Amino acid sequence: MPTKTSSATATTAATELIDLFRRLRRTMRAMPSDGLTAAQSSVLLRLDKDGASSTTVLAIAEGVRSQSMTATLNGLDALGLIERRPDPEDGRRQIITLSRVGKARVGSDRQGRHEWLARAMDERLSRAELRTVTQALAMLHELVEE
Repeated sequence: MPTKTSSATATTAATELIDLFRRLRRTMRAMPSDGLTAAQSSVLLRLDKDGASSTTVLAIAEGVRSQSMTATLNGLDALGLIERRPDPEDGRRQIITLSRVGKARVGSDRQGRHEWLARAMDERLSRAELRTVTQALAMLHELVEE
């Protein structure tokens, strides 16, 4: 069965939408998190999303050396945001997870980012523009659900 090529308009829209999502994600991830560095915030988000991990796996995922990740984790540990326990399969390695305080912090930071976006939309978009955004989102949801 031959595949249909996308129209130039759809191709341009898809490219711009992907670029917009990347920029929005980067902007929201870079938002300050009361006393945490960007690296610390990123590690907290990764642990929340991916679950338990090791220093080496986190370092690879974040694109840093293990020594840099160790320093980041030490800072998070000092704030009580992570927990470390020995890996049952390799006693030399530690498994890192979010602590209860860390989970609460991630939730609070996420809520702050959501509130920022809602506020920015309220301040910069008219009611008609907000309706248009809502309609476009509904169409995108339908597209993804198919």
